Amino acid sequence: MYKEYKTIKEVVGPLMLVEGVEGVKYNELVDVVCTAGIRRGKVLEVNGDRAVVQLFERSQGLQIATARARFLGHSQELAVSRDMLGRVFDGMGNPRDGGAAIIPDKKLDINGEPINPAARDYPNEFIQTGISAIDGLNTLVRGQKLPVFSMSGLPHAELAAQIARQAKVRGSDAKFAVVFAAIGITFEEAQYFVDDFKRTGAIERTVLFTNLANDPAVERIATPRIALTCAEYLAFTCGMHVLVIMTDITNYAEALREVSAARREIPGRRGYPGYLYTDLASLYERAGRIRGSEGSITQIPILTMPEDDKTHPIPDLTGYITEGQIMLSRDLYKKGLNPPIDVLPSLSRLKDKGIGRGKTREDHADTMNQLFAAYARGKECKELSAILGEAALSDVDKLYAKFAEEFEKLYVNQGFETNRTIEETLDLGWKLLKILPVGELKRIRSEYIDKYLNREE
Repeated sequence: MYKEYKTIKEVVGPLMLVEGVEGVKYNELVDVVCTAGIRRGKVLEVNGDRAVVQLFERSQGLQIATARARFLGHSQELAVSRDMLGRVFDGMGNPRDGGAAIIPDKKLDINGEPINPAARDYPNEFIQTGISAIDGLNTLVRGQKLPVFSMSGLPHAELAAQIARQAKVRGSDAKFAVVFAAIGITFEEAQYFVDDFKRTGAIERTVLFTNLANDPAVERIATPRIALTCAEYLAFTCGMHVLVIMTDITNYAEALREVSAARREIPGRRGYPGYLYTDLASLYERAGRIRGSEGSITQIPILTMPEDDKTHPIPDLTGYITEGQIMLSRDLYKKGLNPPIDVLPSLSRLKDKGIGRGKTREDHADTMNQLFAAYARGKECKELSAILGEAALSDVDKLYAKFAEEFEKLYVNQGFETNRTIEETLDLGWKLLKILPVGELKRIRSEYIDKYLNREE
């Protein structure tokens, strides 16, 4: 049963103050009934008998003398159903593709329900993205949260679409779904994702939520939660493996800062609210597996680092909460390499759990370590050559420099349409390691060198 008040005191921008309220809760939905129709909002703050309401749309033309605030008694909910697969929705969960409204199986609170830590299962199953720099060296594991740290102007949208198209759990009969949340992007970017998914047929297993740059800031805060609520339904009710891709988390944090400033909260680092860490954690920690449940949620949040600064609060705090990061490089992009993944600062903390015999291949861990070491030394040799000249390099150093060049050209630079199996990625790694003398392969066991190094292509 809702409560209705005619005691709207003032409206400042998207914020509205209602006095004389009773039994109102934080995050409760509010309908503002006025002559122009009904406008939706939610409770941001309750202080005694006063409630601050954030409107989801502009307050322009709202006459407070005649308007009524109707408190609905519950927070925002999402109508969920299996029929959401293949559909495109706006940032609030309303159909954007011209199709009919969803007939819900149930309605779920978008803030989710906390997972009992004791019920969590450890992530240990390999997810194949088809991208060598991820599968071979920074492996994604089912139930993991692995963010992509990008920079403005880099093709993170193309990378996100490629992962959404190609990702799959090997050796599992369970259904795989992608929930894609586009947060604060332009109409052209949103259309790119829709067109790409339709072109490749990936739309059939994808639920797409698009919040555009001109949509209200408070909607931007709701969009990732709505996407994760849909993912939780598909994973834990329908038993599906769900990959959640959210881009761009920076736009989400900017919206959080905008709302915080409107509430006149004391700012923290760079003007972001002091609770940015816990707020981001409330999103990221909705990934995982539950013991006894077939389904799982794996997250790939994508964020553009303001001023290319990885110490900025958004990537900094994200790194604390998540299990690694995939770093994109402006230098590699300038060389024309796509996707421009810089494997050396990239990290997947759970990669060891998802590789090896029975998961990928027995030689995966050894070749991964050797490729990392060889590429790192090769880059050092190239830098030394640029400073002192090639004559300063030994014959082995020249081979390492050549390895680094070929590694970037063949292994990293696979383009956005190539989908490599993990076997193709591992075989390509062995092909590159042939550049180096066998005596330099100190991180690979001799039986794997005998078995894989000189076998027929």
